[in-house]
Amino acid sequence: MPGLTIGDDLPNLQVETNHGKMKLHDYVGDSYTILFSHPGDFTPVCTTELAMMAAYANKFAERGVKLLGLSCDDVQSHNEWIKDIEAYNKGHKVTYPIIADPNRELIKQLNMVDPDEIDSSGYNLPSRALHIVGPDKKIKLSFLYPASTGRNMDEVLRVVESLQKAAKYKVATPANWKPGEPVVIAPAVSNEEAKEMFPQGFDTANLPSGKGYLRFTNV
Repeated sequence: MPGLTIGDDLPNLQVETNHGKMKLHDYVGDSYTILFSHPGDFTPVCTTELAMMAAYANKFAERGVKLLGLSCDDVQSHNEWIKDIEAYNKGHKVTYPIIADPNRELIKQLNMVDPDEIDSSGYNLPSRALHIVGPDKKIKLSFLYPASTGRNMDEVLRVVESLQKAAKYKVATPANWKPGEPVVIAPAVSNEEAKEMFPQGFDTANLPSGKGYLRFTNV
C-alpha cells in the first residue's frame, strides 16, 4: 500500500480515542487539523512532545487549527499517561484527543510506521509522523522524524501560517521565513494582477538573469 503523502485524501477512518469514538473527517470538519503520532506512552521524548503540543494548543486554536494525537497504546494507558504529561508541563491541560491503536492498524493506513523501531512483541512502532490536514480533508504537509528526534513546535506553527497564507493570498514563503516577514508572489501571478492583488506594493529582486520572478510583498 503506498504511503499517505501530500495531496492525498485523509482516510475517513473510525478511531477510538480518550474522548470517545469518532470519524476522522467529522473531527477535521471545516478546520485545519494536525494529526501527529508517537512511538509509545510513558516514553521520554513523546512526553515532552505532547506536553509542548498542550502548551501551544491555544496558539494553534487562534489559527483555527485542531490537534489530534495517536499512540499505539490503549485508551486507559493514554488517560494515565496524560497525568504525567500535565505534571511535566506545569499545568497546561491536554485538551486534544489521543487515538488508541493497539493493533497497529491505523499507523499503517496513515503512513506513520517506523520500520526501524520494534517493540518487545515484535511489532513496528509508530514514527514521529505529523500530517497537516486541510479543511478539504487532504494532506497539506507531512513531517517524518525518527523516534530519537523530538519535533520543534515553533516549526509546526510556522508551517501552519505558511500554508494558510499560501491558500489565502497566492503567495509562497521563502527560506527561513517567519510570520510577519515578507512573502513571495506566486510565479503564475502577472505583474498586472499583482498590482491589483497587493495594493500595498511589491519589490522585485534585481537578478543577473533580468527575469523579474522574485517578487516580495507583505500580507
